[in-house]
Amino acid sequence: MRSTCSLYIDTGYLLASAARRVTGTSLRSGIHVEYRRLIDSLIALVQDQSGLPLLRVHWYDSAHNGVPDYQQQRIGELAKVKLRLGRVGYEGQQKGVDLRIGLDLVTHARNKTSDVFFLVTGDDDLTEAVEEAQVHGVQVVLLAVPVNGDRPHGVSKHLLRAVDDLQVVDGAIIDDAALKVELDAAPAAAVPAPAVPAPKPGPSPRDLATSRPIATPAKAPAPVLAYTSSTGADSYVAAEYQRTPCEETVPEALTPDLIDRIAEQVVNSFLTSSDENAKAALAHSRPSIPRDLDRALLLDACEAIDVYDLPEQARFRLRNRFWDRHDALSAAGR
Repeated sequence: MRSTCSLYIDTGYLLASAARRVTGTSLRSGIHVEYRRLIDSLIALVQDQSGLPLLRVHWYDSAHNGVPDYQQQRIGELAKVKLRLGRVGYEGQQKGVDLRIGLDLVTHARNKTSDVFFLVTGDDDLTEAVEEAQVHGVQVVLLAVPVNGDRPHGVSKHLLRAVDDLQVVDGAIIDDAALKVELDAAPAAAVPAPAVPAPKPGPSPRDLATSRPIATPAKAPAPVLAYTSSTGADSYVAAEYQRTPCEETVPEALTPDLIDRIAEQVVNSFLTSSDENAKAALAHSRPSIPRDLDRALLLDACEAIDVYDLPEQARFRLRNRFWDRHDALSAAGR
């Protein structure tokens, strides 16, 4: 059998990293991507680095109910591209994508489909799958997207130790295929002032003399929205159990100024790339933060201080400042 190489692309990582490079934040909606150009360039890259022809590109993404949208269908129709979809969960979380990547790596290695696997991801959850694939005699090379010069974006240290090599994608490949989205802000329509209702007549002296106070049962304190440790997920906490969101220490590197800068970059990217319907939907979701925005906040913070995960108190402060910066930028007409 002829020797070949195969390319495995974690779309969430690729697009978040491309957005980070182009817009300064990991928000995927902030960029427009020429997918054919990007995939063709990555194919040329892996064939040049390995000296082997490409067998296939495996493109991993999530979709509602596992059904591809229009853009995913077009990607799946490209030559040598195999579309592999997970699901989008009830709360917007990605389901099954990492599992599909891991299973494919091990199965393809066992069946010796290619000699060299190129993996575009930074996810720590794939470390064991990479090591299992290597047991079957394949090389696994990690391809990372560069940000801030040649620095690879969002690569887990465990994954880095497991792979056979790390190659940083030429930044020109990303810059040529990913463009920053900037929508023209439409002038806001004038909102008529609300009509002031006529005052209702007050009670007569007879009413006051004969009226008796009616006892009303005390209402239980309303629950408040609280974030769990999972990105963007929310839950309600009974009032009697409310306390400070978390007592964990915020990393010293994550200063208030840095938190403000990260929150402002994410908000600014969203406001400049979103139409009025998307902005209204965000305002309606308050105080919850949509998962894609929340994920961008956490990814950017992790990247800024070079950690893989954040304690709950740091997440709370990022989310709190998100709404502060949203209100400030919206008031400024962004």
